[in-house]
Parts: sequence; C-alpha cells; structure tokens
Amino acid sequence: MKPKIAVVGCGYWGKNLVRNFSELGSLKMACDALDVRALLEKTAPSCEQVSCFSKVLASDVDGVVVATPAETHFDLVKQALEADKDVFVEKPLAMTYDQGARLVETAERHHRILMVGHVLEYHPAITKLNQMVASGELGKVKYIYSNRLSLGKVRREENILWSFAPHDIAIILRIMGNLPFQVVACGGNYVQPNIADVTVTNMLFNDGVRAHIYVSWLHPFKEQRLVVVGSRRMASFDDVSKRLSLFDQRVEVKEGEPIPVRGEGEEIPFADKEPLRLECQAFLEAIVTRQPPLTDGASGLNVLKVLQAAQRSLILNGQQETLPVETFVESRVESARPAEVAKVVNGNGKKKVRIIDG
Repeated sequence: MKPKIAVVGCGYWGKNLVRNFSELGSLKMACDALDVRALLEKTAPSCEQVSCFSKVLASDVDGVVVATPAETHFDLVKQALEADKDVFVEKPLAMTYDQGARLVETAERHHRILMVGHVLEYHPAITKLNQMVASGELGKVKYIYSNRLSLGKVRREENILWSFAPHDIAIILRIMGNLPFQVVACGGNYVQPNIADVTVTNMLFNDGVRAHIYVSWLHPFKEQRLVVVGSRRMASFDDVSKRLSLFDQRVEVKEGEPIPVRGEGEEIPFADKEPLRLECQAFLEAIVTRQPPLTDGASGLNVLKVLQAAQRSLILNGQQETLPVETFVESRVESARPAEVAKVVNGNGKKKVRIIDG
C-alpha cells in the first residue's frame, strides 16, 4: 500500500508538491490557511482540504510535507515528528543550526524519517555530474562556482542567501564530501532594509579547493549555472538551457610556464525526468523502506552550518568565519532503521557518515 501524504502549505512551491504526490497516488490531505479548492479540483480532486494543522497531526497520514515559510519550519516539523509522522520539509531545515539539530534528535528519538527539500540533488544532471567527479573523469577538483541569478521573486521573510544559496551549498558539499573550514560572505541590501538582495559566498576546503556562490534576485536575466574545474577537465551545468557539458580543457605547466590546453566540449546526456518528481518518490521510498533518503536531516544540518557561518560573515561585512576541521562524526540517523548505520557515497567515492557535531 502506498504511503498516505499530507502537504502543508499549497502556495508558490507547495502547489507543485500537491501535483506530484497526487500523480503518485499518495496525496490524502492538503492543509492551508487559504481556500485552495480551485487548485485541488484541478490537480488533486480526491484530496481532503483542511485549514488546521492539528487535523493533519490527528489524521492517519504516514508522511507530512511542509512547504510553508522558512520561519515556521522548526515548529511544524517538530510537532509532526512528535506525532510520529515522517516529514519532508522544504529548505532550509530550520533557521538556525541548533534548531536543525533539535529536529534531527527528535526524528531519531521517534524513529522517524526526516528529509530536507534540496531538490537539485535529485536532478539527473547533478547526479550525472557527481558520478563524473567520483569516477575521476575531471581529475582532482580544483575549483567550483555557482551563479543563481534572476529578477525576483523578492522575499520579505528571508534574504537571498537563505532563499537561493541552499541549493548550491548542498550540491557543493555533496561533491566535496565534507564541509569547508573557512566561509566568507559579503552582499548588499537595495530593496528592503536588512534583507540582502545580492550575496557572494566564498568557501575554502581542507585540500585547498575553493568554491564561490553568487546569488541575486536583482539581475537583468536568469542564470543558473554550476561549473566544476578539475585538473584534467571542466564541467558545466546550465539549468536554464538544461545542458550538461564536459570540456577537455585545463592548464598545464611546461618548463615553468602555464599553458592553457583548449579542447572540444561535448554535451553529456542525462535522463529527462522532473527533479521534484524524483524527490517526492524518494520520500515515499524512505517511508516504505525506513532507509534515510539522500537529503536526510544530517545533510540538512551540513547546509545549515555553512548558511549560518555565511550569515555571520555577511552581518560582519565579510569577516572570515572558521568551521571545525572535524566535520563528520558518528551518525545517529540509524534510528530511522534500527539495525543499521546510515551511510552514503560522497562525490569523491568515499563512504562517510553524514552528520556534523554542532
């Protein structure tokens, strides 16, 4: 029998979750303070609508999907876990690392699945890129950068760093398999006081790899591009044109002189599947198998740790923030599947338990 799902928050992004879980045959309930009957009649005609979250908690649904404003995540997720529901919460997991750690602990204590909506980690192109990095096709990773730029949607409850950057942080951490030990962020507020519209975040990893993330909702055109520079080749994923490209380009040092080697680029095929559909399927599978999903609570904590360091640096006008060198410790997410320890293969092909000590 398919798990029964309730989606809480049916607005800008929640409506997409309603559609996907309905098409997967698992949507039983939709919860929103507003009347969403028009949406449900179109995408989920058999779904029950409620306006009170307590009715979701008292229902027989197996999983709760939280797609409400970020500042409500901690409270709603905690209540759902304590009601013995598995939870899929949109990013960010919470607004602070401490809150996120409390949610992970609550999930462990109640033996519940906790999943974070880092949807791009389920994108077939990103999956393919991770495979290319892990196989050594690019050589040693030297540098990574990501641009996520557009005009609007300008938010009032969170800044651009917390709105856009979690996607890119999650992908970069997956590729690297660990956390950076230094984070520096700077940016500016141009539309609303104390809410950054543009930020650039720089990260330095233990092996000398650097990465930067440039995000803005004040940009004349849309750009969503991730570039990984390796010692042998370079790769680029353009999420606007939906193209993953591999370039046989590098710089070689000959007789002390750096020489650019310019080779042909090739387009790399990947599966034509909706990332959100794959993410929703992953949540349903986790509920059935009791196996922690790819973007479990531990990975959400990793992202929160970087976000929180970047936010501190941003407030202090680019002051360097240092994170602990020891970033991966014994995982406690095995509570979701009592007899085993939850492990993943990271982007460098090494198995590591994915949780950090707050």
